Amino acid sequence: MNLSNPKRRITIKDVAQAAGVSTQTVSRVMNKFSYVSEETRLRVEAVVEELGYRPSTLARSLIQQRSYTLGIVTYGLKYIGPSRTLNGIADQADKLGYMLVMKELDNLDSSRIEDVIDSLLARQVDGILWAVPEIGDNHAWLDGRLQNISVPVLFIAMHPRPGVSSVATDNYQGAVTATEHLLSIGKRRIGHISGPLSWWEAMERKRGWRETLQKAGLDASEQQCSEGNWSPASGEQAFFQLLEKFPDLDSVFVANDQMALSVLREAHRQGITIPEQLAVIGFDNIPESAHFYPSLTTISQDLQLLGEEAVQSIVQMVQARQNRESIVAESRFIQPTLVIRESTAIQ
Repeated sequence: MNLSNPKRRITIKDVAQAAGVSTQTVSRVMNKFSYVSEETRLRVEAVVEELGYRPSTLARSLIQQRSYTLGIVTYGLKYIGPSRTLNGIADQADKLGYMLVMKELDNLDSSRIEDVIDSLLARQVDGILWAVPEIGDNHAWLDGRLQNISVPVLFIAMHPRPGVSSVATDNYQGAVTATEHLLSIGKRRIGHISGPLSWWEAMERKRGWRETLQKAGLDASEQQCSEGNWSPASGEQAFFQLLEKFPDLDSVFVANDQMALSVLREAHRQGITIPEQLAVIGFDNIPESAHFYPSLTTISQDLQLLGEEAVQSIVQMVQARQNRESIVAESRFIQPTLVIRESTAIQ
């Protein structure tokens, strides 16, 4: 028998025979079970490499009664946050041996949501990642539908709810960190340009700004705020409005970097020096923020990690259900970090 014949598919039995072990041992090595000796594991891995063995996904699915497929529901990929999170999801799913079936919601009506869920279940997915930002009441459906879905569901970028598993950036703490940084450099008239306040993430960032100022004994009135829609053009318009309402502001926390870069541009056009007359801090740490002039101080949220953690969590939920173990719902937050650059660093 010529095992190197490229026309013949190498099987697990071939690997077992060449390594002098059972097929069960080969399976344990391929699935990275810990109760295999180091010597045996290395011998099997060497044979796998030599023969070019590739496990059959179909066979693994039939044996373990899992499809090794995750459903992912997305919305708003034109926005930086959801698209960068998707990168982390794809990378971690590939690392763990899962395929993805993606459905993008172009609207949020309840009938469309039902169709998407039913479509994913029909494809025998092991679990569902609901990567749709919480906007208005677009998550209200889960109160009556979630318990009837036959596979685990994990939500991304959602307000924590009892009995529901979720993972999100800690937007509130990020806003607290941003506002405290402005206070630490002596700023006291701190304005805020929010994202669209129908978004939970935007509301959390505004809440962090407001409560931090109030804790410091400073005003945080609506006169000190204006609202954008995450886009650069809306940031420029919101900055105009803020200057009209709050002309003596000495700093501004902007809810995302795209709007903050527009603030830097317009401040330059109006002869406002950064950061002496106006300190500016954004949120996201998009690549462009480091290369603008002046470079933008920002709150860095690790959206790659957010996506990876979401996949890790849903896979653990899938494994628990397969093992007939109870799934304890939890809400997890990824902590953002402060990146100080020229837009707040007074020389």
